[in-house]
Amino acid sequence: MTQKPISRFPVPEIADLPEDLREMILSVQEKVGFVPNVFLVLAHRPDELRAFMAYHDALMLRDGGLTAAEREMIVVATSSDNRCQYCVVAHGAVLRIRAKQSTIADQVAINYREADITPRQMAMLEFALKVSNEADAVNEKDFATLHGHGFSDDDIWDIAGITAFFGMSNRMANFTAMRPNDEFYVMGRR
Repeated sequence: MTQKPISRFPVPEIADLPEDLREMILSVQEKVGFVPNVFLVLAHRPDELRAFMAYHDALMLRDGGLTAAEREMIVVATSSDNRCQYCVVAHGAVLRIRAKQSTIADQVAINYREADITPRQMAMLEFALKVSNEADAVNEKDFATLHGHGFSDDDIWDIAGITAFFGMSNRMANFTAMRPNDEFYVMGRR
């Protein structure tokens, strides 16, 4: 059986990329043992990959009231709702590792309302899905609910920012027919 391409667009060779992107991709490969397809697919437009990574890192690596696992939980829940296979599979792997729980990503992806998560995390995901599907309906009651679970206004911004960013990412992944790396399927399961 022939393996499907990772994108419906041309994927550049790593050696042909600008030095900064080549170094970034090779450092990821060294750290995780493979090159996530997202880097190769988005490298089709190097300037956009740089902007994507800068915003990704600003949202996902910043200090704040959300844990790294909670940030990934937002990505998995909203990506599932957006039917983004790449992001559910890739960020599901990261969620399993960051949460140190092998079942959490599948639970959140399939039905976060039935997942083994805290009431605080449930409120976070309810808000994320509201931002994803009906941001125009966000109101002060939503903020009060989240404040009641200990979220600060900065945390609420982070929930919305992660949701919005990955909404764009989900659409790009679906539009390009981005295929998840096989390695993601087994990460964090044992």
